[in-house]
Amino acid sequence: MHRRTFLALSGAGLAALWIRAVPPPNSLSPADEEFLEDLQRRCFRYFQEKTDPDTGLTLDRAQSNGAPYTLDQRPTANITVTGFGLAAFCIAAERGWITRNEAAGRVRTALRFFARRAPHERGWFYHWIHLRQGTRAAAYSTRGELSEISTVDSALLMAGILTARRYFASDKEISDLAEEIYRRIDFPWMLESKTPAFCHGWTPERGFITYLWSNYSEASVLYLLAIGSPTHPVPASSWYAWTRNPNVYGTYRFIGTAPLFTHQYSHAFVDFRGLRDNRGSGVDWFANSVTATRAHRQFCMDLHKTFPGYTPEIWGITCSMSVDGYLDWGGPPLDSRIDGTVVPAAAGGSLQFAPDLCIPALRAMKDGFGGTIYGRYGFTDAFHPTNGWVSPNVIGLNLGIILLSAENLRSGKLWNWFMANPEPRLAMELAGFRAAA
Repeated sequence: MHRRTFLALSGAGLAALWIRAVPPPNSLSPADEEFLEDLQRRCFRYFQEKTDPDTGLTLDRAQSNGAPYTLDQRPTANITVTGFGLAAFCIAAERGWITRNEAAGRVRTALRFFARRAPHERGWFYHWIHLRQGTRAAAYSTRGELSEISTVDSALLMAGILTARRYFASDKEISDLAEEIYRRIDFPWMLESKTPAFCHGWTPERGFITYLWSNYSEASVLYLLAIGSPTHPVPASSWYAWTRNPNVYGTYRFIGTAPLFTHQYSHAFVDFRGLRDNRGSGVDWFANSVTATRAHRQFCMDLHKTFPGYTPEIWGITCSMSVDGYLDWGGPPLDSRIDGTVVPAAAGGSLQFAPDLCIPALRAMKDGFGGTIYGRYGFTDAFHPTNGWVSPNVIGLNLGIILLSAENLRSGKLWNWFMANPEPRLAMELAGFRAAA
C-alpha cells in the first residue's frame, strides 16, 4: 500500500488492517481504583507544578516535598519527562483533574516552544534543556558537559506530542504544530548505514555518538516513528536491525537484559497487545514485557537471603536515585551494585503488564512505610526497607511512567490516543506485524 494512501485512511480503516484479540479492560476492585486514582493524581501534581508556564518544559527532578533538587539547584528539563508530561495533561483532562482548556493551553505552550524556539538539529532535540531559558543544558551526571542531541529521548517526546495531537484532535493549532515538529525530523540522518540501527545521538563538538540502539531497549518507539514518518522515513527493515538479546532466569525466557524501564517506556504509548512481529516465529512484545516483569519480581525474591527487605510484596529495582546518587541498576542478570534498595517505579511502571503483582507491591509499600515514602508526588524515588534510607528526591521519569502505566491499566486510553495516529500503525504494518496466535 502506498504511504500516502495509508495515511489518508480513517482511523476505522486503519483498525481493519489487522484483526487481533485485545484483552478486555482489567477488572479492578473499588479499593484498587481508589488507590490508583490517588497515586495518579499525586504523580500528575509533579507535572502540574514542575512544568514551566512559558516553555512547557518539565523539570527533570525535585525534592519530594516540592522544593528544587538539592544537588546544584539547576533548573534542568528532560525532554522525555516533558513528553510524559504532555500525555499526563491529556490524562488529567480526561479524568477531570484539570479543565480541558487548561490542559490544551499547557500543550500548546510546549508545542509552540518545540516548533519555534527549541534548539534542534534536523528536527532532533537536546536531551537536557534549561527549564526557563529553553537553551541547551548540561546533564546532571556529566559534570558540566553540555547535552547531546538524543534520538530516543526525541522519540519519547514525540510520542507525547502525538498523543496530545490525537487527544486534542479538534484543536487545529495543536494538530498543526505536532505535525510540523514530526515532519521536520530527519530520521535517516541518525541511522547508521551499515547496520542499519539508530545511533544514540549527536553533538556539535564531536559528531555522531558511536553507541547504537542495536539491542532490545526502550527505543522501539523510535524505530516505529521513523518507519512511519510522513517525510523522512527509514526502511521497515530497520525494525529488525537490532538484536533480540535473550535472557533466561529460572523458568522465564524473554528478550532484554537491561533494567525494567526498557520494557516500560515505549509500551506506555505503543499498544503491542495481541500482535507479534515478523522475524522468524515473531515476537509478542507485550507478552515479553509481562514475562520480564514476572522474572524481575522473582529475581528480587531470590535476593531475599542477602537483602531481607525484598519480599513477594516489596520488590523492584530500576534506574533511580540511591545512597550513592543516580544509578542505572536492575536485573536479571545480577547487578553487583544492588544493595537492597527498592524503586517503586519498577512495579509502578509495569502496572500495565502485571497488575496482579504490581498493585499488591505498591499497596504494601504504602501501607508498610506510609508517609516516609509516600507524599506530595506519590512515592519517593527509592528507599531501603531495612536500613531506613529514603531518597529525598523524586525523578520525573519514574513518576511519569507510573502515571502512564496506571492509566493504561485502568482505561487503555493512552494506548488508544497514541495508536489513533496513522503513523505508528503504518510502521507496524510495513514491519510485518500481525495478529498473535
